[in-house]
Amino acid sequence: MSGDPFDRIRALTIWRSKVEPQPLTGGITNRNFVVEDSGKKFVVRMGEDIPVHNVMRFNERAAAMAAEAAGVSPALRHFEPGLIVIDHIDGRTFGEADVRAELPRVAELIRTAHREVTRHLRGPALAFWTFHILRNYVATLRDHGHRLAGDLPRLENISERIQRLAGPAEIVFAHNDLLPGNFIDDGRKIWLIDWDYAGFNDPLFDLGGLASNNGFDAGERDALLAIYYGREPDDALRLRLQAMLVASLLRESLWSMVSEAHSSLDFDYRAYTAENLGRFERALADLDDMDRA
Repeated sequence: MSGDPFDRIRALTIWRSKVEPQPLTGGITNRNFVVEDSGKKFVVRMGEDIPVHNVMRFNERAAAMAAEAAGVSPALRHFEPGLIVIDHIDGRTFGEADVRAELPRVAELIRTAHREVTRHLRGPALAFWTFHILRNYVATLRDHGHRLAGDLPRLENISERIQRLAGPAEIVFAHNDLLPGNFIDDGRKIWLIDWDYAGFNDPLFDLGGLASNNGFDAGERDALLAIYYGREPDDALRLRLQAMLVASLLRESLWSMVSEAHSSLDFDYRAYTAENLGRFERALADLDDMDRA
């Protein structure tokens, strides 16, 4: 992104009054701002295409429009290359504990999103096939001589094993980035935001990502599966979820490793890499135990 982002936002022709953008903190992919215009609030998200992360803004626009039509995300008000404007949701942004406390509502929201966003999607859209993403990250890190390049052969082998354990995939248009901060409760409903990484994928990747990103224990993972699939999970389904949970943590670790070299945002990606690799190793040990049982 070039130029002053504040000036670019002020100059948008959609505003009905003079606006003064206020930065939002916490984003690790985009720069985000709140704008108040004639008594209404909006969020402006600024970010270019990031091919190395499978982030293409035409796809984000299509996903956001479908999610709005499905009733799970706020209205999209404006889109242009590198910038998107959506309605601001006045509510409580979730932390991990909130996701766990509201698990039934969150699980129903994800099930609805998978069904209805897929149904409302129009035009070209990306795939976000988990194991292609992992292979591509490994190749990128190898090509660029990452500081942890010596670990890549093992991680590549683990990815192949996870794919076998995950089994045949059902395909939905998934969110693929179910961090707690992407859920907002306005007191009436929970909204799902930020569709940067959306794409066709196995729904178990979203379920595994939700579980891994929000510290679910075994009981909460079972409850998630029961709500989503409408039946009590068996051991085979538990194993598949755990495989995708591990895949989610591996993807987040590799994402952070790639971002160390490719992101210009002020964020400690090295620390984030270390945190996620630790969580990945613990989840992998649990998967090994389940696979041996």
